[in-house]
Amino acid sequence: MAYKILVLRGDGIGPEVVGEALQVLKLVVRDAPVDLEFKDAPIGGHALDQFGTSLPETTLALAKDSDAILMGAVGGPKWDNPQASDRPERGLLALRKELGLFANLRPVKSVKELLAASPLKPEIVNGVDLVVIRELTGGIYYGKPSEQRQGPGGREAVDTCLYTEAEIERVLRYGFELAQTRRKRLTSVDKANVMSSSRLWREVATRLSAEFKDVHFENQLVDSMAMHLIRRPRDFDVIVAENMFGDILTDEASVLVGSMGLLPSASLGEEVNSAGFRIGLYEPIHGSAPDIAGRDEANPLAAILSAAMLLEHSLGMRAEAEQIQAAVEAVIRDGHRTRDLGGAGPRAVGCKAMGRLVRDHLENLMQAE
Repeated sequence: MAYKILVLRGDGIGPEVVGEALQVLKLVVRDAPVDLEFKDAPIGGHALDQFGTSLPETTLALAKDSDAILMGAVGGPKWDNPQASDRPERGLLALRKELGLFANLRPVKSVKELLAASPLKPEIVNGVDLVVIRELTGGIYYGKPSEQRQGPGGREAVDTCLYTEAEIERVLRYGFELAQTRRKRLTSVDKANVMSSSRLWREVATRLSAEFKDVHFENQLVDSMAMHLIRRPRDFDVIVAENMFGDILTDEASVLVGSMGLLPSASLGEEVNSAGFRIGLYEPIHGSAPDIAGRDEANPLAAILSAAMLLEHSLGMRAEAEQIQAAVEAVIRDGHRTRDLGGAGPRAVGCKAMGRLVRDHLENLMQAE
């Protein structure tokens, strides 16, 4: 079976962490009956510099012709001009919209050996295993109008939050289906006491819950959810939220495991690829960290785990994905740490060394089978 994988290395530390993830990806499929064809394309700040746009037409065309996309973070101070007509992040938003990637999965799972890296007490974070599903193509990030303008009392700004019932039902239904394969618990997040879009969200969520009677269902206001996520994170399994709420809650959830450098993500659409699996975009949730770019200090584990999610969700290669997960856990268990994980002393490693350690463990796992 042949698959087309588009590689978007991004800005800042993106090329470094994606490079390590690619090496792991190529290794784990070495003996598998698949042929992965990799193509590179620019996006974000580097695309702006080269082509004057954050999402060149050639990149979009390659994305639409791919079975899956592996991506690094975009953006940085160089392009951080709020008045600019195009910014690196706009390319990512446009790509998600063009591909119809409506469900952003962000798994958060605590690792016993890293409990001390979290600012929360070990007894709170030990055993956390949840997934936040963020709706990705609607809401305030895409609503129009979104602008600054001159009003009767001076300058004013407006952003519009718009959701259709179909958009809400699509992502919630996916969440319920995922919950059925996990611990059968789903929490829907909204602000129904204030926002009309959230009242529609709650109505749809409650209606859908009647179809999934085997899933324990609850509604939570986003402000109380932010508190519960810190106070009792082990109580949650699948959390579904609209675009902006999901964006904020997943960054908060990264605190549970001690670093964003451990958190991968998958953005999935309705379209399926040649193998019948959902086409998806896979990326670490951390930013481009331009302050450490090129210094071999970045943590590649989130990008490597994103590659594992690519194998599972877009190629149907769950066994290989689990091998990558096991290799990452083995490296952590051995005590190796990048700077963001508190790395110091003889077991402190850089980006390249961490990638190499994961590949070494992966080789051992593959040979043992």
